[in-house]
Amino acid sequence: MLRTLYPPIEPYASGLLDTGEGHSIYYERCGTPGAKPAVFVHGGPGGGISPAHRGLFDPELYDVLLFDQRGCGRSTPHASLDANTTWHLVADIERLRELAGADQWLVFGGSWGSTLSLAYAQTHPERVSELVLRGIYMCSRPELDWFYQFGVSQLFPDKYERLVAPIPEAERGDILRAYHRRLTTGSTEKQIEAARAWSLFEGEVITLLPDAATTQQHDDGHFALAFARLETHYFVNDCWLEPDQLLRGADRLRSIPGTIVHGRYDMPCPAHYAWALHKVWPEAQFHLIEGAGHAYSEPGILDRLIRTTDLYANKAEI
Repeated sequence: MLRTLYPPIEPYASGLLDTGEGHSIYYERCGTPGAKPAVFVHGGPGGGISPAHRGLFDPELYDVLLFDQRGCGRSTPHASLDANTTWHLVADIERLRELAGADQWLVFGGSWGSTLSLAYAQTHPERVSELVLRGIYMCSRPELDWFYQFGVSQLFPDKYERLVAPIPEAERGDILRAYHRRLTTGSTEKQIEAARAWSLFEGEVITLLPDAATTQQHDDGHFALAFARLETHYFVNDCWLEPDQLLRGADRLRSIPGTIVHGRYDMPCPAHYAWALHKVWPEAQFHLIEGAGHAYSEPGILDRLIRTTDLYANKAEI
């Protein structure tokens, strides 16, 4: 029987962390105070957290901190690109760990959250008790080209046609930079128009089968503006990572118990990169989920994630 999310819960605490660099980070704490510490690292960049993410952890056994990364969700200022890089976010996670009073914590990241979780774990391995990664993403040029130039376009030609429609033919050789220009110049109204086209494309290809709720979220102008501005900002800068940096840094993960979960038919993040991480970090459990796309809500992926957080809370594996 496939496992599903734990029942909905409300945070027992929430607040804003002032980074001292013009950003205030929204965070919330859920579960049982003093139980096993964990942090949830959302995707995007710019995706933000949702109440459903709380259900990935047994609330009786975990004390989970969830937070909106700079510029998105309930963090402020909304959609801001200033002082917003991978390494700013790594520093934010450390600030939040100190705020939580945890010497170590389980780090759970999916999609872009897997990238950021790897960057954090390789920077602060002594602070990570376990590492749970879903939808592995390395922010490499081939991955970006696969998603925005040639690859996903062959499997979703109808949706890709809508993505490129606002871009003149002369600029279609680099869809990413064409959108980045439109999302960082001009009126807010025009930026939101471009953001919705960018965001909706991703929202419609991350699940194996169409999902109306995911599509609706990605089509929302407020959500889309942060999502698209932050994604293009990070991607044109290669997420401030050197080529293969996270694969080359895998030695720093050797002492950390880990689990990698990836959908066989993940469109934004081809399984090749999850396999590559598995090869350089063979100590981690590796689960390639058949009949699944990218989203954490895919039944097979969700089942494995719940079983994994249960396992690391010292519950018997089912």
